[in-house]
Amino acid sequence: MTLCLGCLSVLVALALSVYVLQKLCFPYFWRDLLFLQKVVRYGVKLEVFKLTSSVRTVLDRFLQQVQRIPDKPFVIYDGNVHTYRDIDRRSNRLASVFLEKANLRKGDCVALLMNNEPDFLCVWFGLAKVGCSVAFLNTNIKSKSLLHCFNSCGAKTLIVGSDLVEDLDGILNSLLPDNIQVWAMRSWTKHTDVHSLLDKLESASEKPVPAALHAATSLKTPTLYIFTSGTTGLPKAAVITHLQSLKAAAGFWAFGATEDDVIYVTLPLYHSAASLIGVGGTIELGATLVLKKKFSASQFWNDCRKHDVTIFQYIGELCRYLCNQTKTELDKVHKVRMGVGNGLHQDVWQEFQSRFGKIKMCEVYGSTEGNLCFMNHIGKIGSVGRSNFFYRLLFKYDLVKYDIVKDEPVKDQYGFCQRVDKGETGLLLSKVSAISPFFGYAGSKELTEKKLMRNVFVKGDAYFNTGDLMAEDHEGFIFFRDRVGDTFRWKGENVATTEVTEILGLVDFIQEVNVYGVQVPGHEGRGGMASIIVRPGFIFDGKKLFEHAVRDLPGYARPLFIRLQEVMETTSTFKQQKFHLVQSGFNPSKVSDPLYVLDYKQKSYIPLTDMIYQSISAGEHKL
Repeated sequence: MTLCLGCLSVLVALALSVYVLQKLCFPYFWRDLLFLQKVVRYGVKLEVFKLTSSVRTVLDRFLQQVQRIPDKPFVIYDGNVHTYRDIDRRSNRLASVFLEKANLRKGDCVALLMNNEPDFLCVWFGLAKVGCSVAFLNTNIKSKSLLHCFNSCGAKTLIVGSDLVEDLDGILNSLLPDNIQVWAMRSWTKHTDVHSLLDKLESASEKPVPAALHAATSLKTPTLYIFTSGTTGLPKAAVITHLQSLKAAAGFWAFGATEDDVIYVTLPLYHSAASLIGVGGTIELGATLVLKKKFSASQFWNDCRKHDVTIFQYIGELCRYLCNQTKTELDKVHKVRMGVGNGLHQDVWQEFQSRFGKIKMCEVYGSTEGNLCFMNHIGKIGSVGRSNFFYRLLFKYDLVKYDIVKDEPVKDQYGFCQRVDKGETGLLLSKVSAISPFFGYAGSKELTEKKLMRNVFVKGDAYFNTGDLMAEDHEGFIFFRDRVGDTFRWKGENVATTEVTEILGLVDFIQEVNVYGVQVPGHEGRGGMASIIVRPGFIFDGKKLFEHAVRDLPGYARPLFIRLQEVMETTSTFKQQKFHLVQSGFNPSKVSDPLYVLDYKQKSYIPLTDMIYQSISAGEHKL
């Protein structure tokens, strides 16, 4: 008896020691294991789809929910409630019109130019039911970029939202000679070459089109094209397969969301966050989506209270705008329990939770076209994601040394990249494999190849280059440090410096231009700045540059600041040097060159004075 008690005491002491050791050395072990178990379980389901060829797509999941919960609110928009059955029936009508009137066929690609509204989903699903892939066009881009986007994905049909028809005036003459048909979500149009859709819906059938039209046989079949700005200039059409759509749709579920949640989406649907994670995630759960045409900081919390919102999607800038609103006694009066998004800085994160309550902020790291995703399921402030021993077994990624001045990875004597130590900042690379494929961009193998780095550690390997400098601490938390190369982020959008450079280079008085991003106090990301050499015999004309930028560049891509230089600094390989320009910023007391700032009131680029600089730094001058 004494021996048994002694053994029991030893076992209890051992178990207690293991527990204490785990808490001290591996505090996130069980939470990591449970989270990874969910991810792996979902991944296994996708692998079964591959092996059995019984592919279930996001559309199929939507149709399942229509059968299961037909009368449940699916989309709430502008005070109107649309059930799962409502969206299904309207998309059926649209599918019939697409087949019978537009003569669309399975395999066609159709471009969609539309703001946030329920019909965005109805058109998207209607096209998917016919078996068409859909290219989401950014509603902010101008004519040159729009034409490029349209052509790069091979679309022969364009569908336009009712409030965007007038935006076609500058490009219709370029579309029609290529036999591109244009349809508008209106009952009639003043353009004789633009077909109306709404009048044809009235007589269209609500019955489903044949299921064979949208039956998928492979998860690797492209279903969407979502445009992303990159280092090569004009937007690139990232190929989104059924596999990527399904992975993104599991995001809310992985973070613990349920069908009882009400999800608030104010981000534009043409971006992957809102469409793949927001809409796809809502469908996966069978939840309700509150859709807003455009984010409004003043209406945000009233909307949340009105519709009993429990989850919202964000980008870092959105949360900063909310924190900048006047404080009220209702700040913590809401049912929001979770935010899912990316780009939330540590200072805003802390202020947001302190002011609006202990809302769990779930950061997600990943690009539209990328093959790697990090998720901060722990909720550690400032971290964009989490990694651990188990994660590394499945997803191969590395952080490699990067020379910021030379703007290139550091290589060893054999020409291979060098891994950084824990805690050090490095360029994030993700290995391309069967588990983590990279599907690239439509219309250009060259663009796809440029995103890959080959022979990174051994001859023959291939890695996706994220273009992001990251760090991983000793606990496995991932932190974003900066972007490299020719892309920066402003107002929630990626800005390709080469595209802006090309546009500005068309101005007659500009001889050479170098575009880069600079940090602006009180703002997320980087504001655009252009260093310019004025052509001999010309003078700088702020009004002319303003008119050119406003006409040909979307708002987020217009340079906020201009720096006039006599000589442009280059690297030893004659590549424009950005590092020192970025470090110098736009402080007139530290930069001896003439500086100018974008001014919408005067419709010009005006001299950047110390007073204006102080006003910008204090957040008083609106950019």
